[in-house]
Amino acid sequence: MNYLLILLGISFAVSAVGWFYFIYFFSIGYGLAISALSVGTAVLFWEQLPLPAAILLGVLFVYGIRLALYLFIRERRSASYKKILYQPELTTRKPFFVMVMIWVSCALLYIGQISPVTFYLANLAEGATVNPVWAWAGAIVAALGVIIEAVADAQKTAAKKVNVSRFVSHGLYRFVRCPNYFGEVLMWTGSFIICVGACCTTGQWVIASLGYIGIVYVMFSGARRIELRQDEVYGKDPEFQAYIKRTPLILPLIPIYSVKKYSWLKG
Repeated sequence: MNYLLILLGISFAVSAVGWFYFIYFFSIGYGLAISALSVGTAVLFWEQLPLPAAILLGVLFVYGIRLALYLFIRERRSASYKKILYQPELTTRKPFFVMVMIWVSCALLYIGQISPVTFYLANLAEGATVNPVWAWAGAIVAALGVIIEAVADAQKTAAKKVNVSRFVSHGLYRFVRCPNYFGEVLMWTGSFIICVGACCTTGQWVIASLGYIGIVYVMFSGARRIELRQDEVYGKDPEFQAYIKRTPLILPLIPIYSVKKYSWLKG
């Protein structure tokens, strides 16, 4: 698995941006790492890169670049986001050992997330009979997830320009309170299902599953933080209370309206 060592090196190198500021391990460094890993995977298997896998890698590349740019621009332009980003608990210098452990954890998680398409290509290169139907399905689902996330971010940005002090409840936010997180879960679900047709070994399934479970956990943890923050800001607003009682938190049609009581989601 020399290709995994190469990708791990890329993941460590790019996510190291978190050493400049702690939160970048999870934000800008995350987006850049996914894009870099997508390019790295494409280069490693360039001679045998079928169209659906190429599309999926392209989707992941676009997702990572868009996310990194979106977060960078928001950090520069949004006063409210700066207030959240530079809270005392985030700006306090972390012990060296803690920083190293976070860096290692993030680098490994990012490898796990992108591993399904990597395993698909590696097994194909070794002569395995992979199923392109699952690759096409994964690429389509992942692309849909990226579109949903981008639309949700655009709708929230537009709404905040109109009224910065009101919560967003129109557009995709009519269906879920965190449609951007839903879009990301959908994207990584698409990336993960390519494993079904990739002739994965048990070890490959374990790595891919840990990556998928890890990012879903991160999304629900993020949704919990948003829920707690919105409770502080809008908790006394009757319209907001009615909105959260009828609108699922992150998954459409799934009646999960709150996760704030689950302290194990704290991340």
